[in-house]
Parts: sequence; C-alpha cells; structure tokens
Amino acid sequence: MTTNEDAWSGTVAKKSRALLDGSNLYRRLEIRLDDGTHVDVKVDRDLWKQLEVGDRLVKEEGEKPHRVPHRV
Repeated sequence: MTTNEDAWSGTVAKKSRALLDGSNLYRRLEIRLDDGTHVDVKVDRDLWKQLEVGDRLVKEEGEKPHRVPHRV
C-alpha cells in the first residue's frame, strides 16, 4: 500500500473489493507504475466506479489519486 505522501503515476492493472473485516467494503486497485513496478492502492467508491482496467491515474504528493482523461 502507498501512503498519502507518495507521488506516482501509472495504469490500473486490476480492480478488487472485499469485506476484509466483515463489515466494511474496501476497494483496491493494483497500479502498474510507469517504471514497471506494481503498488496496491485503497480508493474511495466514487473513484473506483469511474475506473476501468487500463485507465491512467496520477497521484501528487499529499493529494488523492485522480484519473487522467483519455486523449483521442
């Protein structure tokens, strides 16, 4: 898992959600970073619903991750 202080950019490799503690639904993304490594990121429901595998995300230091719009 990354911390709020990390900055990164990458592509959604996998989406998952689970009731890890039996009462709260956790939404996670596996992100393939631009350098080829992978990180797991916990995200809120709104962002999780917006994303599909292959979408680009950017996270600035101290900020929440956000989706990068597709270019046509």
